[in-house]
Amino acid sequence: MESELLKIFDDRRNPLGVATREEVHRVGFWHETFHCWVTSLINNQYHIYLQIRSNQKKDYPNLLDITAAGHILANETIEDGIREIEEEIGIHVTPDKLKTVGKIESCITMEGMIDKEIAHVFLYDKPMNLDDFTLQEEEVSGIVRAEFNAFREFCSEKVQSLLVEGFKLDPYGMRVPVKMAVDLTDFVPNDGTYYEQVADKIRKLLYE
Repeated sequence: MESELLKIFDDRRNPLGVATREEVHRVGFWHETFHCWVTSLINNQYHIYLQIRSNQKKDYPNLLDITAAGHILANETIEDGIREIEEEIGIHVTPDKLKTVGKIESCITMEGMIDKEIAHVFLYDKPMNLDDFTLQEEEVSGIVRAEFNAFREFCSEKVQSLLVEGFKLDPYGMRVPVKMAVDLTDFVPNDGTYYEQVADKIRKLLYE
């Protein structure tokens, strides 16, 4: 995975060529990613789904993250990133069913990694339930959902905790129900206002 080739960009977002994923994160090149957030209308209220990252992940194990996401390889188009949805959470989606949220940039610096993402963000809104998800266990260890308006308030830091419920896989691959209050330390860290921007843009797509 670290040897995957990604397109890279300078700080003005001018193309520079390609580099390995390892080099991209070590040097801190801007690169493109695919993000898909899944929502569903349940009992007349929208809910948003979050993945729990596998404890096998090198980066941010066990933290809450975007429903499905991944890097866009050098030989792929933005639309090719849709493969991440079926690979990670087992939901087959065609490009025409996705709504464009927009492009959001973020930069996270931590020990041993500089992650500068140009994220192409999409929304998949469809009536579904937790049983519809089939997880790629080395990537995802659970799925939870939150009421969308509560999620939006949480992302704008109007409230400090968020109630989520769903399931997590035990060491034997069995689904264990989860219902808990989480805070920002339970989420993959993101630069600046990424989560707030996502919540606001998704709200416009759902309600306007």
